[in-house]
Amino acid sequence: MRRRSHDAGNLNIDYFKFFAFILRRMASSALDPTYLAPKPDPPPANTRSGPTGLPADLLSQSAARLRAIALLYAFAYFFAGFFQPLLTAESRALLFASVSYWAPGLTSIGLALVVAGITRSRRVPLTLIMSLGLAFEVVSSYFIAAAEFLLDPRVAGMLNHWMGLSWVAIWTLLFTVVVPTRPLRTLVVASISAAAVPVMAGAALATHAVPSPAPEQFFFVFVFPYVLVVIMAYVAARVVYSLGSEVSRARELGSYQLVERLGEGGMGEVWRARHRLLARPAAIKLIRPSLAEGRAGMAEEVQRRFQREAEAIASLRSPHTVELFDFGVADDGAFYYVMELLDGLDAEALVRRTGPLPAGRAIHVLRQVCHSLSEASTRGLVHRDIKPANIFLCRYGEEHDFVKVLDFGLVKATQTSTAMGPGLTQEMTVHGTPAFIAPEQALGASTVDARADIYAAGCVAYWLLTGQTVFTGDTPMALVMQHVRVTPTAPSAQTELLIPRGLDELVLACLAKDPAARPQSARELSLRLAAIEGADPWTEEQASAWWATHHPASVRA
Repeated sequence: MRRRSHDAGNLNIDYFKFFAFILRRMASSALDPTYLAPKPDPPPANTRSGPTGLPADLLSQSAARLRAIALLYAFAYFFAGFFQPLLTAESRALLFASVSYWAPGLTSIGLALVVAGITRSRRVPLTLIMSLGLAFEVVSSYFIAAAEFLLDPRVAGMLNHWMGLSWVAIWTLLFTVVVPTRPLRTLVVASISAAAVPVMAGAALATHAVPSPAPEQFFFVFVFPYVLVVIMAYVAARVVYSLGSEVSRARELGSYQLVERLGEGGMGEVWRARHRLLARPAAIKLIRPSLAEGRAGMAEEVQRRFQREAEAIASLRSPHTVELFDFGVADDGAFYYVMELLDGLDAEALVRRTGPLPAGRAIHVLRQVCHSLSEASTRGLVHRDIKPANIFLCRYGEEHDFVKVLDFGLVKATQTSTAMGPGLTQEMTVHGTPAFIAPEQALGASTVDARADIYAAGCVAYWLLTGQTVFTGDTPMALVMQHVRVTPTAPSAQTELLIPRGLDELVLACLAKDPAARPQSARELSLRLAAIEGADPWTEEQASAWWATHHPASVRA
């Protein structure tokens, strides 16, 4: 490839090395799902593979890479065509001698910035963004070729001595790998893009008074190399497309196919999934063996906990406990279970977005949580991780503000049962979330029972009513020790909203350090919540109106 180096005083910039370095870094990271890819909003539940033939989440990542490559194009074009010419009076005079020298470059940069901006829009479908990207590849290739051959008369005089490839070749190959699409589409778009070189070279020969090369020389210099580039782009597209197909096949678990990852923890993942025969959407929680590698002594215990969680959920029938559809082990050894996919948002996100709840609505939510915990308690199970993030409010059929209790990963059997088997928790081992942990649970006591969930429910009630946690601390240990030692402030002192006296006192009773001073069961707590006076009831009509107004877009399981 021809190399250009410009002098401006003592400044000497080798653009070839500079941009080649950037392009190599882009190409090497093209298949990395985390490269330059922010956390986009998940696509709608019915999103399927688009014209690229790739899964929805990979398609979303391709849109993020399109934004990156469009910004790179604008950056490179500015530095190559404008930055250094603007440094000296002589080069500025040459640049602005004719509008045809600077207007196409500014148009090209503006187009790239527009494409980058569109990729950030949540209203434009991903498939349309990718089609726009292919159009951008073609148009930008012609701008590159025009800058190299047509706009600068000094270059036109060098056409007979042109050695090497145009930047169009690198741009076409880079675009194919970074923004993949179906091989046939790649073949068509790459052919049109590569044609920019002979088209612009021919236009330069016709426009400027320079000797024309022999036809065979023109073919082997300006046509044949770009035919090879198109072939390489097609091969690369087939490789990337096959990788995407293999990813889709690898995401099949039993009768379900993974569509999009919704979340990831230390050793587990949650995916949106669909049944291959039924129209029912689902959420799959799985633990792959690779996620537990390198964590000595933990992999086996994590798998045992995972299986116990699935068994616990399967044994519960409360409509306010997340429903389990299936459980199994994949071909690669991954443990997974299939749950219902819920449409709504958790209590933590709810309060962060819209502020504390009125007392009536908080009572409505807490009583549904109690329904789930009461059944778990009668079966000898303690959740041990009740917190706002595990309290999910959703639209469920025709009901609104319907609560589902999630994540039984820390569930403990208070008595040995054939359904659950013996408990796995060792004495003096602390499990739970620091901001919502009962004192006896924080101290690692072996006698933790359902009253620990009552304490956590009190912490959740505090969050719903005030938008604050009961205690705050600089470290998890400091936070935990406050649950053990410090007397909490009444919720009514932390908010301007009206909290009935009975509710205020009941929350503090749930937060008692001594388990014997708390409500002794979830059923008792539910009955005492129902008896609160002074709180306006939260009706289905109010809930329906709230959901119609706020349209929570978060979908989780």
